[in-house]
Amino acid sequence: MNRYPLWKYLVICVALLIGGLYALPNLFGEAPAVQVSAAKPTMKIELATQARVEKILADESIPITGVFFERTGNVGSVKVRFDNTDTQLRAKDVLQQKLNSDPSDPSYTVALNLLSNTPHWLSAINALPMPLGLDLRGGVYFLLQVDMQGAVQKKILAIAGDIRSQLREKNIRHQGIDRGTESITIQFGATEEAEKAKTLLSTSQPDLNWQVSAQAGGAKLLGQFKPSALKDVQDSAVKQNIITLNKRVNELAVKEPVIQQQGADRIIVQLPGVQDTARAKDIIGRTATLESRLADPLVSTIAVGDPVPPGMDAFRFGEGRLGIFKKSVIFSGDRITDASAGFDQNQRPSVNISLDAAGGRVMQEVTRENIGKPMGMILFEKGKGEVLTIATIQSEFGSKFQITGQPTTESANDLALLLRAGSLAAPMEIIEERTIGPSLGAENIEKGFTSLVFGFIAIAVFMIAYYMLFGFFSVTALAVNIVLLIALLSMLQATLSLPGIAAMALALGMAIDSNVLINERIREELRQGVAPSTAIAIGFDKAWATILDSNITTLIAGIALLTFGSGPIKGFAVVHCLGILTSMFSAVFFARGVVNLWYGKHKKLQKISIGQVWRAKEK
Repeated sequence: MNRYPLWKYLVICVALLIGGLYALPNLFGEAPAVQVSAAKPTMKIELATQARVEKILADESIPITGVFFERTGNVGSVKVRFDNTDTQLRAKDVLQQKLNSDPSDPSYTVALNLLSNTPHWLSAINALPMPLGLDLRGGVYFLLQVDMQGAVQKKILAIAGDIRSQLREKNIRHQGIDRGTESITIQFGATEEAEKAKTLLSTSQPDLNWQVSAQAGGAKLLGQFKPSALKDVQDSAVKQNIITLNKRVNELAVKEPVIQQQGADRIIVQLPGVQDTARAKDIIGRTATLESRLADPLVSTIAVGDPVPPGMDAFRFGEGRLGIFKKSVIFSGDRITDASAGFDQNQRPSVNISLDAAGGRVMQEVTRENIGKPMGMILFEKGKGEVLTIATIQSEFGSKFQITGQPTTESANDLALLLRAGSLAAPMEIIEERTIGPSLGAENIEKGFTSLVFGFIAIAVFMIAYYMLFGFFSVTALAVNIVLLIALLSMLQATLSLPGIAAMALALGMAIDSNVLINERIREELRQGVAPSTAIAIGFDKAWATILDSNITTLIAGIALLTFGSGPIKGFAVVHCLGILTSMFSAVFFARGVVNLWYGKHKKLQKISIGQVWRAKEK
């Protein structure tokens, strides 16, 4: 009656073993570290960089406790762990000085970080500690204001370029295009030309309302954004900025960053574990985009220090050379719809670029008129341009073409990734900035888990005093529940924050409530004179339905929070839902296994230790 088959005990043992292993990394904590990453898109972090970092630290007699090479997507980084923060700060200064020969134009970024102390044998089986939220681990918090006017101006600029090309194609002459804050004005010498343009643009540019008005010496065509189109432009700018920020913070190797919209024009960025605010601001504000320009047909490159021809721009092209280009831009990064790495006809690494319709149309016109002349691709980042390639235009092409000149397949992949990430759709300004130090995070962790420990002890004292041995069984099941919950959170790499710790405390009460129901049900059967063995079996069986109902209704509420909540609410909901599942396993399945193991060996059980059983007095 009160015996489990062998397979059930095996399930319990396997669950305890896996839970213990995956909960164990959370005991080791974190250590100060530095992270070395590329400051330029053309720089690569490889294993050779790791060896160079190790040699620099060894030459300076700086002790380390571990060095790791990590790759997130196509972005590599080297992380070095230390015993204390003093050594960490000294190592950062040394690496910055030795790795960057020119401090004004650094090739590498050295940032402060935190690394787990988890032993290698646990990491090898992917047993990792729970990622901690900003309030527990420390890090940086930014509130960004998106410049909506800047987004509209960028759209106006793109539309003006399209209009210029479309009017040229249809041979509609105009006397100039003026860009306003939310409108475009086109001047014409005659009303007939303005009407032709209105007919054309009403179809090709439906986001604007077009009106013709006569004026001295001709007519003008005014295009103003429709309110719905203006809102779409602004909403799209915020969403595109969020997508771009998500791609950029991968360079910081941040686990579980929070990037979400707040209100109509603000974005929240939380980067747990990042201590270097300057590095984070640099990544967030980075602009990387591609420009195509015609090179000087006479002298496409010159040596550094040679005079630049008048009316031309010069950009770095390899070591010791400058590329010379015309000032007019054929297309820029906002015209790129896709970028992927591949190979050209000679099996050399290349990047395949796809432009939108307007960009393809301009590219077709320029290449048709400049066959045999050099054209270059320039990558702009942080306001500085670097020439990727200069090639002679062999034939006319449009919206799809290749960029060659990349030394390796990996560099082609990196460039394609950078171009896909693109530039920000609208400028942003940091209006609020907070840095939460690791010491404050450690204090939050200490207070949170202290409350959990005291809550657990209080529950344990009450349960053992009131239910005796069955109370001890319940407390054991409660401890198993906490271990399994922590293990699940670690396996899923769910971020733990202060609301998550609150959900853990709630899970303690939910789990022990199930055991109280079982124990009281067993007592009720004993009051009615049922034999102890039978009372145990009936108590677990009949309490199960009540436990299931109460947990399912609570789980429904947790799923609603998980679905519709965000930020701290979602973090609370994740721990809450997982806690319900682990409590049902520990309070019923595990607890009954322990009871069966203790009492099941007795054939004629006369008495069980479940506290005082109060019987009603007979009348």
